[in-house]
Amino acid sequence: MPKYYEDKEEDGRACGGVREDLRQCLLESPCVLQENKSPKQCLREGHCRNLQMTFFACKRSMLDTRARFRGRKGY
Repeated sequence: MPKYYEDKEEDGRACGGVREDLRQCLLESPCVLQENKSPKQCLREGHCRNLQMTFFACKRSMLDTRARFRGRKGY
């Protein structure tokens, strides 16, 4: 689920909300906290897969010319 904070700075980049949630998911995962692996390694092992797919779909929709009419995927 997306995490919205009132005090949070607004990220002007595309797919900023999904990017922030993916980052938080990876940093709070047991892979990083208990096994002391890097977030990049945990992402390769399949942690936070749903957010990773959502982020990919959002970035992909930026290149899709139909996105002008449908809007970007994600939040």
